Amino acid sequence: MAERTTTTINAALAGTIDIGGDLPVNRFGFGAMRLTGEGIWGEPADREECKRVLRRALELGINFIDTADSYGPEVSERLIAETLYPYPEQLVIATKGGLIRPGPGQWIPDGRPEHLRAACEGSLKRLRVEQIDVYQFHRPDPKVPIEESIGALVALKDEGKIRHIGLSNVTTDQIEKAQTLTPIVSVQNRYSVFDRASEPVLEFCSLEELAFLPWRPVEGGEVAGAAGAVAEIARRNHATPTQVVLAWLLAHSPVMLPIPGTSKVAHLEEDLGAVALDLAPGELAELDRIAEER
Repeated sequence: MAERTTTTINAALAGTIDIGGDLPVNRFGFGAMRLTGEGIWGEPADREECKRVLRRALELGINFIDTADSYGPEVSERLIAETLYPYPEQLVIATKGGLIRPGPGQWIPDGRPEHLRAACEGSLKRLRVEQIDVYQFHRPDPKVPIEESIGALVALKDEGKIRHIGLSNVTTDQIEKAQTLTPIVSVQNRYSVFDRASEPVLEFCSLEELAFLPWRPVEGGEVAGAAGAVAEIARRNHATPTQVVLAWLLAHSPVMLPIPGTSKVAHLEEDLGAVALDLAPGELAELDRIAEER
């Protein structure tokens, strides 16, 4: 199958979205979770290739990078600073706090105010910034009222250490509780053409004009074995299945900000090919039905 060339493709083709009303970014970002070792633990297998990925992302017009203190842990943030600092003026870096990592593949919520303060302070140092553009609460902690966790981030924002506050892995009720304390600018939930459990959250974000960052937007295993609609649409458009599912995300909602991640330049360039893929209304409808039929 012929693959769509990415030699002249730029993330600007996806259009822009204003995060918080004052941070305009191209509507195709980069998720930096994969710039780590197996199990999102430790250093990446090919550190230099990961650095090339970050530099190439900027060359291709990507000006929104999403990371977290728990990626590595700490590895992803350090690698971003090592590679890109001093940062270009238009680059927006979002990070997250609220998870601790006992070992590879293990993620435990910690929403205690003292933990979130320490996590934010650590991210500031690793990213070499005085203020984090978008700081996201990584996951509500069932042992801590969400109001207490968000209250800690509000205090950090009041101190000038956080510019905007976002949420991750939340329900609409949790977003509304957070909004009683501070403006929320973004939500990051698991979402893809194969998994639309967060559709109500996306609809809420559309109404509130909050950026929606779908994590695991590609569902690699599903796409690798793509059959039926995805594979056929890819064939018709001389594209890859990955490009098709990312193009669907971009078309599905104007507040959608996909952040696919990779540790390979070739994969990054393939992903970005989605911004030039104009799916027909009938094809979008076919893709809409995938989650309904699962």
